[in-house]
Amino acid sequence: MDHLHKKKRQPKGLTILHEDKDILVVEKPAGLLTVGTDRNKSRTVHYLLNDYIRKGNPKSRNRVYVVHRLDQDTSGILLFAKSEPAKKFLQEHWEQTDKYYLAIVQGRLTPKEGTISTCLAENAAHRVYSTPDAAKGKLSHTSYKVVKETKAFSLVEIHLLTGRKHQIRVHFAEKGHPVAGDSKYGSGKIASKRLALHARSISFSHPFNGKQMTFDTGMPEDFVRLLN
Repeated sequence: MDHLHKKKRQPKGLTILHEDKDILVVEKPAGLLTVGTDRNKSRTVHYLLNDYIRKGNPKSRNRVYVVHRLDQDTSGILLFAKSEPAKKFLQEHWEQTDKYYLAIVQGRLTPKEGTISTCLAENAAHRVYSTPDAAKGKLSHTSYKVVKETKAFSLVEIHLLTGRKHQIRVHFAEKGHPVAGDSKYGSGKIASKRLALHARSISFSHPFNGKQMTFDTGMPEDFVRLLN
């Protein structure tokens, strides 16, 4: 019975990896927004977690604070704070936070490891692109290593050195190796039902006790299927 009770308290469609009085670490599935838009306010991680920590009591003053975001179509680890000071601490130390992603990209990369560095800007249609004009874009770095290759795809481990909007997707698409399933920056042939991009692990200092914390979700099952 106790097991059932515990199950009921989990936010629908999210996996909680860690929770304490200062932070929440969750794994988001592909397809779920991090925060609300004008069109969609309730099917978001932010909404689900607020509901979860209020335990269904709409009058509760408990709330979660967004520290960073993942694209709607990207799966993986998201970090939330439970107070304004915790949020501030995590955001101030974001540069020192280690973030690793897994991606399946089309084709085979050369070289097999390296760092892609460009200035990224966004146009009026919300499309991100690299620009030679440093005044227009923000310098962005994506470090990568090929872990496995098939005839059509490469599985890449990515160390995200800066976190700009759509950074990984644009960097690999511009190299001629778009992330599989990317309908926005891809080459038109959608070989995967979902965007094959996963925020695999995160490592950071806890805002209250300063302890180093690391969470790793491994490889998503649908990645394994796509590579086979």
